[in-house]
Amino acid sequence: MTGRSVLFLCTGNSARSQMAEALLRELAGDKFEPASAGLNPKGVHPLTVQVLKEEGIDISDAKSKDVREYLGHKVFLDLITVCDHADASCPTVFPGVQRRFHWSFKDPAAATGTEEEQLKVFREVRDQIKARIKAWLDNPALGLKA
Repeated sequence: MTGRSVLFLCTGNSARSQMAEALLRELAGDKFEPASAGLNPKGVHPLTVQVLKEEGIDISDAKSKDVREYLGHKVFLDLITVCDHADASCPTVFPGVQRRFHWSFKDPAAATGTEEEQLKVFREVRDQIKARIKAWLDNPALGLKA
């Protein structure tokens, strides 16, 4: 049995949505079938790979995906936009989606400064996404708790 399908959507599919997909997979196991995509895929940011590796999650083979790759090919029951641009630009009717959520996180890929300063931003966003996913998973309305 596969889990509930969920799509994390952001603009570039380089950081936030990649983190959310990997963290949900790690935290929820087979209860969800997570995926991620972007409106304008940019490639997975190397610091995204690095900060997830710090959590014991290897996404070194992950690729950025265009949301159009899924339209008409995959039905998602949950759609979660993780950036304001994606929330504003995503079609209001997405085939098959039963629940749509918007979780706004700043774009770590836009961070400037030294690599350590950029890493700090990536870690902050990773931790915010992880906390948001944990809170979502603890929601009794999802029916995940025994």
